[in-house]
Amino acid sequence: MTTQEVADKLVGLCSTGQLEEAVKTLYSPDIVSMEAGAPPGQSRETKGVEACLAKGQWWVANHEVHSAVVQGPLVAGAFFSVAFKFDVTFKPQSKRFVMEEVAVYKVAEGKIVYEEFFYPM
Repeated sequence: MTTQEVADKLVGLCSTGQLEEAVKTLYSPDIVSMEAGAPPGQSRETKGVEACLAKGQWWVANHEVHSAVVQGPLVAGAFFSVAFKFDVTFKPQSKRFVMEEVAVYKVAEGKIVYEEFFYPM
């Protein structure tokens, strides 16, 4: 797949809440994922598709998503970006908030090999 095709597929899957499917089908086994900040006691960096799936499962288990808006993609060569806006409740604290982030992805050989998320800490 081209970068545009990967980007369009990712946006489509994320728009319908199929985050796990996106990771399973579009990510390289050697994906590197970088968060804007590290969760307590953890690293900003996650390596490997299995670790990314686990990170996603933690997100789903700990957040109730009330609404999600996915904008993009914006493609430039091997890179693309997507903007996300989530209205969520963090279940452990029953805290509801709106989260906005921009994600930048790199594609090689038809798979996402790198992603980085930018959001206020």
